[in-house]
Amino acid sequence: MQKLKERWGVTSNFQLTIIFIVFAITGSSSVFVAKPFLNLIGLQLANFPDAWWGTTIYWILRILLIFPFYQILLVIYGWLFGQFKFFWAFEKKMLTRLGLGFLF
Repeated sequence: MQKLKERWGVTSNFQLTIIFIVFAITGSSSVFVAKPFLNLIGLQLANFPDAWWGTTIYWILRILLIFPFYQILLVIYGWLFGQFKFFWAFEKKMLTRLGLGFLF
């Protein structure tokens, strides 16, 4: 835990706990939000009852949607929990590593 605190520049165990909570809530929320969004655009798993390709397309799109939702929710939850500075820096670092640094 100490190495992680040093790597992230976290000063207390309480702050580290808050960061872990934000990561957990964000992961769950992004998965939860992706399904209604697909329903909103009219893409439902029930539309492809027997087609393996339809199921495959549905899950690929859902996984691809989870990624941007996760990025947005991570910063929002970080702000709500008072850790915006940490999560904004984390977000910029992650997107830069993915080759999306031009967004900043």
